[in-house]
Amino acid sequence: MTVARHLSLAVPLLAVLAAARLERNRDARAAALLAFVAGAVGIAALDEAARRTGWYTFAPVRGAYRGLPVDLWIGWAALWGPLPVLLRRVLPLPLALGLLLWLDAVAMPALHPLVRLGPHWLLGEAAGLLAVALPAQLLGRWCADRRHLAARALLQVGLFATLLLWFVPTLAFELGDGSWAGLTGLPPSRLLLAGQVVLLVATPALAAVREFAVRGGGTPYPWDPPRRLVTTGPYAYLANPMQFGAVALVLLTAAATGSLALAGAGATAVAFAAAVAGPHEEHDLAGRYPEDWRAYRRRVRNWWPRWRPYVSGPPAILWLDADCGPCAAVWRFLARRHPAGLVLRPASAYEGVLRRAEYAGGDGHRERGVAAVARALEHVHLGWALAGWTLRLPGVAWLAQLVTDAMIAPPRPASDRRAGQAGTREARATEAGTREAEAGRAGTRGEGCPTPSSASWTVPSPRSASTASPGSRPVRSPPPPG
Repeated sequence: MTVARHLSLAVPLLAVLAAARLERNRDARAAALLAFVAGAVGIAALDEAARRTGWYTFAPVRGAYRGLPVDLWIGWAALWGPLPVLLRRVLPLPLALGLLLWLDAVAMPALHPLVRLGPHWLLGEAAGLLAVALPAQLLGRWCADRRHLAARALLQVGLFATLLLWFVPTLAFELGDGSWAGLTGLPPSRLLLAGQVVLLVATPALAAVREFAVRGGGTPYPWDPPRRLVTTGPYAYLANPMQFGAVALVLLTAAATGSLALAGAGATAVAFAAAVAGPHEEHDLAGRYPEDWRAYRRRVRNWWPRWRPYVSGPPAILWLDADCGPCAAVWRFLARRHPAGLVLRPASAYEGVLRRAEYAGGDGHRERGVAAVARALEHVHLGWALAGWTLRLPGVAWLAQLVTDAMIAPPRPASDRRAGQAGTREARATEAGTREAEAGRAGTRGEGCPTPSSASWTVPSPRSASTASPGSRPVRSPPPPG
């Protein structure tokens, strides 16, 4: 059994080292490391599920984490994570998954008595490949080749959330103090409240991830960074909102579970960020964006947020339809609060058809509808910015837009309405010109009208002089007929 454990660790690691020599690209190697982390965390979660379902268990041995032998765990994660990523040019994803299934189907029975298989262990193996190996492969391959930005950012969010909210606390409970009983014993109403608090604390970090993706073209992973310096969104208030949110979540979980070990892990994360990650990031960004980065860091701190946002570059623009009651109310609301780096424009100044409120950042980024108003809230202050980030969360933004369209301000083509008004004015002008031309033709040929058409008389006309001869007697007019 000892030899089997050594081989299960040595063979996969040697294979990974050999594949790394073939793959010289630094980004690909960093992506393989990320796939390893995803595989390791996923296998730990799969082992928890396997114990509960009876798919398989491991013999009690030394050097195990919650019953999972650490050497087997590392070797398994190397096979499911970095090795196929490094060989992705010669090993397509379907073929890689098929080979992993075949290898596990052969190796798992051969590892008896270290591995004790249940009657449905193949079902667990298939579930593990789909729930662990497949996401790890997609994440590693997409990061290595810089493809599918939104999808790989979403996978990274899932991985880091699992690390922070499950793996790190469980590891702290296993090695130190505390347990999940402090949370699992709560009634459903309090669990729901705790979930809402967690979401509120995580909202700035989630908004920062989205800002990296949509405005920077990158992800939170240090070796898959944005292509541009991002100083908007949460970064207009805090220099490292993701690290701040991660530490806040760890400390919040430590308080809820009563774990001093987890609180120590949070303090260690702050020290690591200040002593290692922070200087590395400073050096990298100062080299890529020397002037912009120094100007930004003079105004924005790492761990203490600003109340009003940092502004650089051209101002953003929010177009609103003044003829729409709710839009006009939003205009007044924002104007009273003097948003920083935001210009309010009426729909009449918009080029094209404006159906909903639209936001255009100075870098060309655009949002429409509720998302546009949420973007505008980022320019007010930190409190309203948090409300805007919450409105733009996936699901929340869709629901808010649905309610707005159905009950508050349905979309309508403001520019079409203006075009109709302009067309009416043009038609009236054309009609007036036609009438004047007809009046001109009715006068003496070659002469202008002696009295302008705009002139009017308001005094009584003088009495006409008599045309009868002076000697004639006046004769009474005959009575009217009938």
